[in-house]
Amino acid sequence: MAEGMAQADAAALKRKIRELARERDAVIISHYYCVPDVHDVADFVGDSLGLSQEAQRSPQKVVVFCGVHFMAETASILCPDKTVLLANLDAGCPMADMITPEALAKRKEELPGVPVLTYVNSSAAVKALSDICCTSANVTAVMRSLPGERILMTPDRNLALRTQALVPDKEILLWPGFCPTHHRVNLAEVKALKEEHPDALVLAHPECQPKILAEADVIGSTSGIIKACLESDRKEFVILTEEGVTYPLKKQRPDKVFLGPATPMICPNMKKNSLADVLKALETLTPVIKVPEEIRAPALRAVERMMAVPRDWRTLAGIPGRLGACCIIHNCIATALLVVDGLLLACHIHPRTLPQNPLCNRLLGWHHGQSRLAPRVPAPCPCVSRPAPL
Repeated sequence: MAEGMAQADAAALKRKIRELARERDAVIISHYYCVPDVHDVADFVGDSLGLSQEAQRSPQKVVVFCGVHFMAETASILCPDKTVLLANLDAGCPMADMITPEALAKRKEELPGVPVLTYVNSSAAVKALSDICCTSANVTAVMRSLPGERILMTPDRNLALRTQALVPDKEILLWPGFCPTHHRVNLAEVKALKEEHPDALVLAHPECQPKILAEADVIGSTSGIIKACLESDRKEFVILTEEGVTYPLKKQRPDKVFLGPATPMICPNMKKNSLADVLKALETLTPVIKVPEEIRAPALRAVERMMAVPRDWRTLAGIPGRLGACCIIHNCIATALLVVDGLLLACHIHPRTLPQNPLCNRLLGWHHGQSRLAPRVPAPCPCVSRPAPL
């Protein structure tokens, strides 16, 4: 009976939250790693950057972010005119805390001219000191797009090691950060699961250590892991990421079995977000996360540079050869240029940055965000003397 009463109370609380969200003109977004009850009241459930993009696209003026601090900061970076609330202000990210802007600034002084690629799981202040950002899904394409042979990648050491294996022509300089939830996965437990379930598909997040990734059939972002499970015809799956992803998986595919290590993969900070927190945030319109403009502007530049990089340069070009990107570490803010043997062949420009890119606009004949290659393309690339190999 007590369980039934608790469920009834939770249902009533969810209805109250949804009603108040409508009154407040608020969109509620939740990361996959939050508790199921929070999933249930959210308008969108997803990965951190994808959620910030949903917040940016949504018509609501208030964003209630159920996640951790750096995620709400990213929403503030992308939505400066909206009120961004973090459901639980105590929800931080240990990996994001493993790098400070002061430490990054010092490291940059030691590595003059070396581009800085920063994982989106970082503070706004660290993003502001970075040349470009990445996610666990697009890191390979972003890394390949960068000019030069040496890249400083922060803050996740495990993701950097995985990227180094996929992009061997770059020398990736590591930052000693990691996600405790993914880093502590026990190899013996993974091997035991594989022995007990030999037909199971093993899926791992690249924040896990290399020895764990070596046991996986699929390595991907949180969204990538969910997608792979839903598309697979296997019946059993070993999930090596935060256990929150199993809730949407079980809802969509109750016929499948989703397994995890004996030591549960739980992010204690994500689990801090509760229905009570969401309700309080809507009632009080606090706590507000607002990134100062002097930090937001350079952080946005790093994020938009990432968004401008196509997932696969080969797909964009349709041709083989030595490819490179220019105007990313230069002044063309959110621009990705395709360069083959020093010739400019194609360009992707974020529409919001067109007024800041007269050079690219002139070369490629862009108009209102739509590309039409000018008759004189290919043209010599004006930004780099040598393309980075792919």
